[in-house]
Amino acid sequence: MRIDIITVLPQLLESPFSHSILKRAIDKGLVEVNLINLRDYSTHKQKSVDDYPFGGGAGMVMSIEPISNCILSLKKEREYDEVIYTSPDGEVLNQRISNKLSSLNNLIILCGHYKGIDQRVRDHLITKEISIGDYVLSGGELAAAVICDSIIRIIPGAISDETSALTDSFQDGLLAPPVYTRPAEYNGWKVPEVLLSGHFAKIEDWRHEQSILNTKARRPDLLK
Repeated sequence: MRIDIITVLPQLLESPFSHSILKRAIDKGLVEVNLINLRDYSTHKQKSVDDYPFGGGAGMVMSIEPISNCILSLKKEREYDEVIYTSPDGEVLNQRISNKLSSLNNLIILCGHYKGIDQRVRDHLITKEISIGDYVLSGGELAAAVICDSIIRIIPGAISDETSALTDSFQDGLLAPPVYTRPAEYNGWKVPEVLLSGHFAKIEDWRHEQSILNTKARRPDLLK
C-alpha cells in the first residue's frame, strides 16, 4: 500500500510514522507513506497556498491551484483508489471504513487548513471526505495520522499477532470485553474465575456476553 499525504506542515506528521506499529509496517515494506509539502506546488513567490474568500468573511481559504497541481502531478505517476480530504463535515471514520481502505493500493490524503479548501477541489478532485469526530482541529494532519493508524495496523503483518487486531473493539460491531493480567488478585480485587478456568469455550462465551453488556452500557447505538 502507498499513502501520499498532502500537507502544509509535513514536520507535524513525522513523529507518528517514526514509532511503534506504523514504523514497523513501513520498515517491513507493507506500506509506503510519503509526506508531500503542498507549498512545493505553489506558483507564488512566497509559496503561499491560501487566499481571502470571495464574498468576504473571516479566515483564509486553501487555494485551488497548488492543490490541483499536486494531485494531478501525483496522478501522472500512478492510479489512486481514493483521494481523501480530512474534513469536519465528512463521513465519520469507523472500523468499516478503515477495513475497506486497508484493502486498497494507493491513497491520497489531503489535510485541510484555515477555513477549508476551495469548494471546486471537493467537487472535482476529492473522491472521499472523512471526519474523525464532531469537533474542529487546527488542521487535518492529526486526523490524517489517525486515519493512517487505523488503516495500517490491520494490514496483514503489521501486528505480529494478527488475531489481536481482529478482536479489537468495533471489528464485530461490539465493544471489546474487559481484559485482565497477572496477578490474579491485587488489593483484594480478583480476576473473574472463568478466565482462570482454562475452559476456552466458557471463556469465549463470557467474553461475548461481556462485549454485549459493555456495548449496551456504553454505546447502545451500536446494537441498532
